[in-house]
Amino acid sequence: MNTSSSSSKINPWIWVAAWMGVIFFFSTDLFSGPQTSRVIGPFLKWFIPDISDETIRDIQLVVRKAAHVLEYAILSILSCRALAKHTTSRPLPWAVLGQAVLIASVYAVLDEWHQSWTVERFGSLLDVGIDSVGAIIGATFFACHEAASQRKEPKSENLKLNTS
Repeated sequence: MNTSSSSSKINPWIWVAAWMGVIFFFSTDLFSGPQTSRVIGPFLKWFIPDISDETIRDIQLVVRKAAHVLEYAILSILSCRALAKHTTSRPLPWAVLGQAVLIASVYAVLDEWHQSWTVERFGSLLDVGIDSVGAIIGATFFACHEAASQRKEPKSENLKLNTS
């Protein structure tokens, strides 16, 4: 996977840890259901004035669960990137992708445990499952992106060889 020279100087595990910090912050009471409903509800009412409260709750639930998938997909991608820096095998072995999913899934468990200590939130095994699905999606995306990059690289190398 090609990266710019400035971003490759930073240890990729720093990005993993930083994103875990973002997830930790999102797991505080500041981003609990009652708090996010203060933003999502009025926005939906402005956009669709006749929307029912039940529909707002349903949309909020979908948005919040989609956010779980997205944040853990990103964590998994960052973990794949960090693990790929230490692996010369291409395409990446399944074990490396599995390790990235495991890292994200274990963090999901710890995140839900963290939420169980907050006032407005609670830990949920369902959310761990949703987070783990996000991690699998992220690792799959990374593997597909890397495979596509690998298919492109030999073509450009062949062109260089032919023009020499």
